[in-house]
Amino acid sequence: MKVEVKKVDALKREMKFEIPREKVTEEMDAVYTEIGKHAKIKGFRPGKVPRHILVNSHGQLAKDETIKKIIPQAYHEGVHQKQLNPIDLPEITEVNLKDGVLTFTATLDIHPDVEISQYKGIKVERKKSDVTEEEVQKTLEFFKKGRTDQEVTIDDNFAKGMGFPSLEEFKTALKRQIEFDKDRNNRMDVENQIVEELIKNAKLIVPQSLVKRQLHHRLNEALKRFKSQGLNDEELKKKEEELCTQLGPIVEREVKIYLILEEIAKLEKITVTDANESLPGKVMEFLLKEASWTDTK
Repeated sequence: MKVEVKKVDALKREMKFEIPREKVTEEMDAVYTEIGKHAKIKGFRPGKVPRHILVNSHGQLAKDETIKKIIPQAYHEGVHQKQLNPIDLPEITEVNLKDGVLTFTATLDIHPDVEISQYKGIKVERKKSDVTEEEVQKTLEFFKKGRTDQEVTIDDNFAKGMGFPSLEEFKTALKRQIEFDKDRNNRMDVENQIVEELIKNAKLIVPQSLVKRQLHHRLNEALKRFKSQGLNDEELKKKEEELCTQLGPIVEREVKIYLILEEIAKLEKITVTDANESLPGKVMEFLLKEASWTDTK
């Protein structure tokens, strides 16, 4: 097998394959043997159909199946031989089986080199989650405004209507909920601080094939929702254009962050053993433990 690799850009590689006649013949013989076991041709028992008759009746099928068998095998062998590290599935083009020789081209993005200069001891500042009486009162006012069709007094009767025995117990529950929400937001804020620092300290080229795949997935999900809302084709097309502009930079950032976290996982030998775990989640947990924490005053 001949394999030639051409560098298209920093990450993209073009691999040209030539599979010799001997290999193609071997695979095609195996395919015809398998076809012959199940082919139903009048006058012949399965497995006893002469090759030339199978060629006439199933020649195209045999050719297609042979190509389908050889290409993945040859691709993986070629990637290993040339010591490439693909980051995604290749694009297969220029497939040609002529005079018993199979040729094809595989275009792929390789995994980028990720340089991360500092990821331990990142300084993070966590906001306080204390809840003031003023915040509780503002939330109570929000509930009050939600009932504009009637005169509302914030008292024990109001609390009972919300499912609590007294106003004090309702306020206590509100305080716990506000504190919970603050805790969650503060945790997200700390993670964002770490992510910002990682991006600042990392050098890498983001593979556009991954960005396109993720963007395509996000667009499809969004367009399904819009379609279910009754938007017509013209409206959907306009929405798609708007979303492409909006989501493009967001998705590229997400891919970049994932690659950085993946590199840290490699450096720290962090692995996922539980199906419910995620690698980025485990790496973030590690980074939070290693961070240098301060509380806001």
